[in-house]
Amino acid sequence: MSWTCQHCNTVIDDESFDICWNCSCVKGRDKPLASASCGPPHCLRCQTNLTFIGTKNFHQGARWGILGDLGEAFVNKQELDMFACKSCGKVEFFIAGFIKSKQ
Repeated sequence: MSWTCQHCNTVIDDESFDICWNCSCVKGRDKPLASASCGPPHCLRCQTNLTFIGTKNFHQGARWGILGDLGEAFVNKQELDMFACKSCGKVEFFIAGFIKSKQ
């Protein structure tokens, strides 16, 4: 089952999520919480701010060997922003540009 965010009209495919992934609006409300969209993300373990490390490219499948970078053009890729906690070492990935667009 799915639900539609009242703030940004994004369709959330999974009924078990109570917060919109696009605007951080809580299900059933018409505005996102002010604290949900500002500042860097926090570590889920120790609640300190995560540090942005960079954007990484991940791909599916094996390397194409002799075709090198040309073969990489035909591989399914995903760019993810990588954040790390300097206190406990936890690493988290987010959709590229998602956190920056929230700040």
